[in-house]
Amino acid sequence: MKIKDLLAKGVPSVSFEVFPPKKDAPFEPVKEAVARLAHLGPSFISVTYGASGNAQANTSEIASFVQACGTPALAHLTCLTSSRERIADEIADLRSRGIENILCLRGDAPANAEVPAAQAFAHAVDLVRALRPSTFCLGGACYPECHPECAHLADDIAHLKEKVEAGLDFLTTQMFFDNNVFYRYLSKLRDAGVVVPVIAGIMPVTNGRQIKRICQLSGTYLPSRFKAIVDRFGDDPESMLSAGVVYAAEQIVDLFANGVNAVHVYTMNRPEVAERIMSNLSGII
Repeated sequence: MKIKDLLAKGVPSVSFEVFPPKKDAPFEPVKEAVARLAHLGPSFISVTYGASGNAQANTSEIASFVQACGTPALAHLTCLTSSRERIADEIADLRSRGIENILCLRGDAPANAEVPAAQAFAHAVDLVRALRPSTFCLGGACYPECHPECAHLADDIAHLKEKVEAGLDFLTTQMFFDNNVFYRYLSKLRDAGVVVPVIAGIMPVTNGRQIKRICQLSGTYLPSRFKAIVDRFGDDPESMLSAGVVYAAEQIVDLFANGVNAVHVYTMNRPEVAERIMSNLSGII
């Protein structure tokens, strides 16, 4: 089923994200995680782009397994280092497996990877334009606190609008820990004429090291309430897990209460975290 049709229902829903195994790692642990996540009844499960060396093959195989579990799959597809021929092959593979949804991403160049001198896809918008004539439902990423490589939020939104006008059906946000950041961002998007559905991305933080890495990579704003939780429980794994789950669940409840019906949880292949979050949402979804 296409995600745009799921979003059109306008009812509270939660989706999850998984990542494929690294090169030469077994598939079974990932498939076991997918099966447990699918059992929770998410609106869809997204599958990130595979590790270098067997990139899209890993993503396609896991996405196919997601759908075998009875859940729509969203396959990530990055394009920065890809030729048009390679993208065509990957699209053909996804289509042959019955995948209907693609998240169009530029991606980052892996270390020591060659970026073609004459890039076919310098930006995600180039991939969107190439795929729009297809029958796929296309999603894109957005950044409530501005893309790390863009100096000004207004410029970032202008680039995002160009991407949406090229043919995106929906957007999914980067993680945020203050819902007011998301509400302000959504208002700015609507004022700019970006009217496609926006799925709110939530990251349950379950250990102290995780939050340090998040800050290093994205510079995400951390509200004082969240900092206090990490300071108090960050060195106690079980307490931090419980506190992180509760914090994420409260974010989701607040989003639903304020009319944001679609939430995407970055589960990091940990179905036990998703299970605890969904238990907190019992009776709401």
